Amino acid sequence: MQIRESAENYLETILVLQRRQGQVRSIDIVNELSFSKPSVSIAMKNLRTNGYIEMDGDGLIHLLPPGQEIAERIYERHTLLTQWLERMGVSPETAAEDACRIEHVISAETFDVLKAHATMHGMKKDGRSDT
Repeated sequence: MQIRESAENYLETILVLQRRQGQVRSIDIVNELSFSKPSVSIAMKNLRTNGYIEMDGDGLIHLLPPGQEIAERIYERHTLLTQWLERMGVSPETAAEDACRIEHVISAETFDVLKAHATMHGMKKDGRSDT
Protein backbone atom coordinates (compact mmCIF):
# COMPACT_ATOMS: atom_id res chain seq x y z
CA MET A 1 0.00 0.00 0.00
CA GLN A 2 1.28 3.44 -0.96
CA ILE A 3 1.35 6.01 1.84
CA ARG A 4 1.91 9.72 1.51
CA GLU A 5 5.14 11.37 2.60
CA SER A 6 3.34 13.50 5.18
CA ALA A 7 1.82 10.40 6.80
CA GLU A 8 5.26 8.77 6.88
CA ASN A 9 6.64 11.87 8.63
CA TYR A 10 3.88 11.80 11.24
CA LEU A 11 4.39 8.09 11.90
CA GLU A 12 8.16 8.54 12.19
CA THR A 13 7.64 11.47 14.57
CA ILE A 14 5.31 9.39 16.75
CA LEU A 15 7.96 6.64 16.91
CA VAL A 16 10.74 9.09 17.80
CA LEU A 17 8.62 10.75 20.49
CA GLN A 18 7.61 7.37 21.95
CA ARG A 19 11.28 6.41 22.22
CA ARG A 20 12.23 9.78 23.69
CA GLN A 21 9.44 10.29 26.21
CA GLY A 22 7.50 7.04 26.42
CA GLN A 23 4.10 8.41 25.45
CA VAL A 24 2.77 10.72 22.78
CA ARG A 25 -0.14 13.13 22.58
CA SER A 26 -1.13 15.31 19.65
CA ILE A 27 0.32 18.38 21.38
CA ASP A 28 3.73 16.67 21.44
CA ILE A 29 3.56 16.31 17.66
CA VAL A 30 2.47 19.95 17.32
CA ASN A 31 5.51 21.03 19.35
CA GLU A 32 7.95 18.66 17.62
CA LEU A 33 6.98 19.57 14.07
CA SER A 34 5.86 23.18 14.68
CA PHE A 35 2.57 22.45 12.92
CA SER A 36 -0.81 23.88 13.89
CA LYS A 37 -3.10 21.96 16.22
CA PRO A 38 -5.81 21.68 13.54
CA SER A 39 -3.34 20.26 10.99
CA VAL A 40 -2.11 17.63 13.44
CA SER A 41 -5.68 16.81 14.48
CA ILE A 42 -6.68 16.18 10.85
CA ALA A 43 -3.56 14.07 10.27
CA MET A 44 -4.23 11.96 13.39
CA LYS A 45 -7.83 11.41 12.27
CA ASN A 46 -6.59 10.23 8.85
CA LEU A 47 -3.98 7.93 10.44
CA ARG A 48 -6.66 6.47 12.74
CA THR A 49 -9.11 5.99 9.86
CA ASN A 50 -6.45 4.18 7.83
CA GLY A 51 -5.49 1.87 10.69
CA TYR A 52 -2.01 3.22 11.44
CA ILE A 53 -2.61 4.56 14.95
CA GLU A 54 -5.11 4.44 17.78
CA MET A 55 -5.80 6.91 20.53
CA ASP A 56 -6.79 5.79 23.99
CA GLY A 57 -9.19 7.49 26.39
CA ASP A 58 -6.39 9.65 27.78
CA GLY A 59 -5.48 10.98 24.33
CA LEU A 60 -2.31 8.92 24.08
CA ILE A 61 -1.34 7.90 20.57
CA HIS A 62 -0.22 4.33 19.89
CA LEU A 63 1.17 2.96 16.67
CA LEU A 64 -0.71 -0.06 15.34
CA PRO A 65 1.34 -2.78 13.60
CA PRO A 66 1.03 -1.26 10.08
CA GLY A 67 1.97 2.18 11.42
CA GLN A 68 4.81 0.76 13.50
CA GLU A 69 6.23 -1.01 10.43
CA ILE A 70 6.19 2.15 8.33
CA ALA A 71 7.59 4.30 11.15
CA GLU A 72 10.48 1.92 11.79
CA ARG A 73 11.28 1.66 8.06
CA ILE A 74 11.36 5.44 7.64
CA TYR A 75 13.32 5.95 10.87
CA GLU A 76 15.92 3.38 9.80
CA ARG A 77 16.28 5.12 6.45
CA HIS A 78 16.56 8.53 8.09
CA THR A 79 19.16 7.40 10.61
CA LEU A 80 21.36 5.53 8.15
CA LEU A 81 21.17 8.21 5.45
CA THR A 82 21.94 10.99 7.94
CA GLN A 83 24.98 9.17 9.29
CA TRP A 84 26.15 8.19 5.82
CA LEU A 85 25.97 11.80 4.60
CA GLU A 86 27.75 13.05 7.72
CA ARG A 87 30.56 10.51 7.20
CA MET A 88 30.97 11.89 3.69
CA GLY A 89 31.48 15.39 5.14
CA VAL A 90 28.00 16.90 5.04
CA SER A 91 27.15 19.04 8.07
CA PRO A 92 24.82 17.35 10.58
CA GLU A 93 22.01 19.84 9.95
CA THR A 94 22.14 19.49 6.17
CA ALA A 95 22.57 15.71 6.40
CA ALA A 96 19.42 15.41 8.51
CA GLU A 97 17.42 17.68 6.19
CA ASP A 98 18.57 15.86 3.06
CA ALA A 99 18.01 12.45 4.63
CA CYS A 100 14.45 13.50 5.45
CA ARG A 101 13.81 14.22 1.77
CA ILE A 102 15.66 11.17 0.42
CA GLU A 103 14.07 8.67 2.84
CA HIS A 104 10.68 9.01 1.16
CA VAL A 105 11.73 8.62 -2.46
CA ILE A 106 14.58 6.12 -2.40
CA SER A 107 13.60 2.66 -3.61
CA ALA A 108 13.77 -0.33 -1.29
CA GLU A 109 16.36 -1.90 -3.61
CA THR A 110 18.67 1.14 -3.53
CA PHE A 111 18.30 1.55 0.23
CA ASP A 112 19.10 -2.14 0.81
CA VAL A 113 22.26 -1.80 -1.28
CA LEU A 114 23.29 1.37 0.56
CA LYS A 115 22.63 -0.32 3.90
CA ALA A 116 24.70 -3.36 2.92
CA HIS A 117 27.51 -1.12 1.68
CA ALA A 118 27.44 0.98 4.84
CA THR A 119 27.49 -2.14 7.02
CA MET A 120 30.45 -3.55 5.08
CA HIS A 121 32.33 -0.29 5.59
CA GLY A 122 32.04 0.03 9.33
CA MET A 123 28.60 1.45 9.96
CA LYS A 124 26.24 -0.43 12.22
CA LYS A 125 22.66 -1.18 11.18
CA ASP A 126 21.46 1.98 12.92
CA GLY A 127 23.94 4.14 11.00
CA ARG A 128 26.55 4.59 13.73
CA SER A 129 30.21 3.96 13.07
CA ASP A 130 31.89 0.84 14.44
CA THR A 131 35.03 2.85 14.99
